[in-house]
Amino acid sequence: MDIAELEENFSFFENWEEKYQYVIDLGHKLEPLDDSFKTDAWKVQGCQSQVWLVPEIKDGVFHFKGDSDAILVRGIIAVILLIYNDKTAEQIKNVDIAEIFAKLGLEENLTPSRRNGMLSMVAKIKEYAACQ
Repeated sequence: MDIAELEENFSFFENWEEKYQYVIDLGHKLEPLDDSFKTDAWKVQGCQSQVWLVPEIKDGVFHFKGDSDAILVRGIIAVILLIYNDKTAEQIKNVDIAEIFAKLGLEENLTPSRRNGMLSMVAKIKEYAACQ
């Protein structure tokens, strides 16, 4: 799935409850992160729940894995990974995440703590990309 398909899928839902359930469903499909990565080294600071993001870089292209101890947050991670996976550092830098989140209806419907956590995940991905 790419960003356009993700946006299209979200457009089919008529209300936040349906979008919320879809995000949870995406979280259920997220591949679990191996416990060896669930350490402070991979932990994202600024999230209410525990969140871990691990980058893999091959030929200058990033692929991220992530996990959380909260099912909704796992869904948010799945959305973020759909947006940022399989991109170069330059492409990651140029993603207009605010526009994408607005199209999906995430920012205005998440609690402030979830929204802050989501933005912390994005910041961590951009930090990994900036080090490349």
